[in-house]
Amino acid sequence: MIRQPTIAKQPANPSQRTEKASPEVAALISDKERRTYYEKGRFLGKGGFAHCYELTNRTTREVVAGKVVPKTMLVKQYQRDKMTQEVQIHRELSHKNIVKLIHFFEDSLNVYITLELCSRRSLMELHKRRKALTEPEARYFTHQVVEGVLYLHDLKIIHRDLKLGNLFLNDDLVVKIGDFGLATTVDGDERKTTLCGTPNYIAPEVLNKMGHSFEVDIWAVGCILYVLLFGQPPFGSKTIEEVYSRIRHNSYTIPSVASQPAAALIRKMLDPEPTRRPTARQVHRDIFFRSGFMPTRLPVSCLTMVPKFAGHETSMMEENVAPNGVDTRAQRPLNGRAGLAPLPQHMMSNNVELKRAQQQAAEATFREPGDAYLSQLFHQVAALLEKPIPGLEEEEAALDSYQSPECLPIFWISKWADYSDKFGIGYQLCDDSFGIVFNDHSRILLDTAGEELTYIEQSNKEHYFSMHNGAIPQRFEKKVTILKEFQIYMNENLAKAGEGSVRRVGDELARLPILRAWFKNRSAIVFHLSNGTVQINFFDHVKMIMCPLMQAVTFIDQNKRMLTYKFENLKRKGCPEKFLHRLKYAKDMIERLMSEASAVSHNPSRMARSASAGSRGPLNSGGQLPKSASGSNIHPR
Repeated sequence: MIRQPTIAKQPANPSQRTEKASPEVAALISDKERRTYYEKGRFLGKGGFAHCYELTNRTTREVVAGKVVPKTMLVKQYQRDKMTQEVQIHRELSHKNIVKLIHFFEDSLNVYITLELCSRRSLMELHKRRKALTEPEARYFTHQVVEGVLYLHDLKIIHRDLKLGNLFLNDDLVVKIGDFGLATTVDGDERKTTLCGTPNYIAPEVLNKMGHSFEVDIWAVGCILYVLLFGQPPFGSKTIEEVYSRIRHNSYTIPSVASQPAAALIRKMLDPEPTRRPTARQVHRDIFFRSGFMPTRLPVSCLTMVPKFAGHETSMMEENVAPNGVDTRAQRPLNGRAGLAPLPQHMMSNNVELKRAQQQAAEATFREPGDAYLSQLFHQVAALLEKPIPGLEEEEAALDSYQSPECLPIFWISKWADYSDKFGIGYQLCDDSFGIVFNDHSRILLDTAGEELTYIEQSNKEHYFSMHNGAIPQRFEKKVTILKEFQIYMNENLAKAGEGSVRRVGDELARLPILRAWFKNRSAIVFHLSNGTVQINFFDHVKMIMCPLMQAVTFIDQNKRMLTYKFENLKRKGCPEKFLHRLKYAKDMIERLMSEASAVSHNPSRMARSASAGSRGPLNSGGQLPKSASGSNIHPR
């Protein structure tokens, strides 16, 4: 018989009873029942009463996520009962699309839940960076959510809080349903009456207190599919009252870009009458999942860049976001069609066919989204600096409390070499992919495994080639040779950015961000990537990586420690003095990038000058770069 988890009662201490209390977590945590010790690692985030840390098993070196809840937050019996029920339900689950609960234990200060580590965060962070996804991606993610829900419903469990933030992603971008804090079990035709959930995902029968069951999860899946496809919730509004009103009146519209199967499935799942909604098994078998291409795996790059799909001219413009945050792609069809048309059946069979189809449809138009979010970033930094509050304590607990590690960048430049007096600038991204911006405005990218090559002409036309089948046309061979020379130089002369990468299924779909513009001055080198990231490497070895989509900045200090803050938190709680002057500098650099981008948009011939502006280190007689003309970051972990 499985022992029901119990939580020892903590004496009430009113001075400590605050929702924002940070737990005191020892550097070495003891699970006495299993005679296991965990080393506390980096802070992963917080939610509700819990803080989450990376924990490393001292014996096996296995890395897990540790959810830590201070006992001061569990003073009342109902709080302890709620956590006990969460653990009791969660620890019995074993499914590829459910976060695995490893163990539950406590000490005198905290309750600990060790969980499977989901290193790629959640669909919420994907949504913030990408807004609307392509239909193949939405199909891929939603299908996995449905498989997890089907498993839960077969066990008579209702999750009751399905939303993007509770759908986690592991390193292979497999969806894992987590956070069972509101989950419950049902017997037969039992109807629950608790008002619970998250406003944008609550079913009408919950709001109307009619009693609810499994159908509330189906409703939530309908909302999730809608957000993935169109970039905003179906019943979204400025106030919760208006959201609830729209839910009660079933007031939503499906944009015309939706394919017929997608629109039909959404309507079925968002039926206001619970008994008319499909079951999880019926959703799993829906034609939507068979009506078009569904990848078996997606590349990590899709967390910030739209993938390359065979037979579809997928452009950067498709992920453009208007200043108001509404995805502009949702108001227009892709390639003049309602959604992505299905691939022929033979092209869905395996990745060999997919790759062949990609090569046949290799020329796609590459269009950059406006100023690549520079104006958004400028306004975010400017707002922070209007009335800056210096401060923030330097103690680790305080830093954890202010940080937002979920906003860590997906890509940044880890190495660079300036040969712009002869060819251009070469760089390596943190995933070990390489790129060059040539002086003639063309660009070239080589993926992590060194197998897939992307060449972007001066006219912004994209070409894809394999490095191993002799498919590179003669006119590109010289630039490919230069790319290889850059690669050799950076590997031999600059610090290693990370572990060697292995090619995985799905990498053939990867589209990497490109270096859009760069310049150097006496203080720093500034990079602007096409996914909106602005990176400043100061020559005193401090780096800044700013993301307008996550509205956050990451600092890498001289000790290679990464600290990530939302601009909003820095404005509200205070900014470390040592970073404040760097943010002021960053504002000026963003303004310069905006000026250059504006000049290029009015006169494309200026692009080379905007990309190459700033001092450049010439090659010496031995073909070596002087030290000042190259640089690297150690890949922080």
